[in-house]
Amino acid sequence: MAAKLILSMDGVQVKEYPLVKERITIGRKSSNDIVIDNLGVSGEHAAIVTILQDSFLEDLDSTNGLNVNGVPAKKHFLQNSDEIEIGKHTLKYVTDQISQTTAEDFEKTMVLRGPVKQAAPVIEVADHTSTLVQTHVLSADKAKVMTADITDKLAPPVLPQAAVVQILTGPNAGKELELLKNLTTLGKPGVQVAVLARRPSGYFITYVEGSTFPSVNGHLLNDQPRQLNDHDVIELAGVKMEFFLKA
Repeated sequence: MAAKLILSMDGVQVKEYPLVKERITIGRKSSNDIVIDNLGVSGEHAAIVTILQDSFLEDLDSTNGLNVNGVPAKKHFLQNSDEIEIGKHTLKYVTDQISQTTAEDFEKTMVLRGPVKQAAPVIEVADHTSTLVQTHVLSADKAKVMTADITDKLAPPVLPQAAVVQILTGPNAGKELELLKNLTTLGKPGVQVAVLARRPSGYFITYVEGSTFPSVNGHLLNDQPRQLNDHDVIELAGVKMEFFLKA
């Protein structure tokens, strides 16, 4: 059974939302996947990104914030029966999937700064661990998401060839990040964020957040996952980086 959110108000269930998309947005605007028509809810309040069995909640710099199980949270690795409080509404996360990722893994972070003259875009890294594959994340208050397709779920646990992302511009030019894990979120929260996912069928990049799409080899992405090829150049939040497969 796919994970789902159960929307309630004052203890009364309103609707259920299966998490079948890579990224689910929550907010007051009608363009959101989950619309909550309440003045206490920001236009784009929060998002949930899902990869394999794992779902991650992120506050999209909302005005009034959100709570998870009664505790204020900016980002949160969701577990069965967690309750997300947004305004006067509650979203209960329900899943029967078993994940090997832990909240402790999700919180580990490391920060890299981009070109100073471009208002110092930031690439932030957090680590996750998953059942069949591992995860490597870039973004302090963000985490991404991507559901595996049916072929990935049925495929044997054979990982693709190892890959690396090398920073091409800014103070960290030349720095390499080996993609040893299964999730990598790159970018600057509030500006532009994308996610790399390591699947049995290869590496994919998916747009997560931002007023404009990042680009690969000069071509703008859309809201669908795009498979990466050897030596593709990604431009994101003012930083250029090259994806390449290790020999």
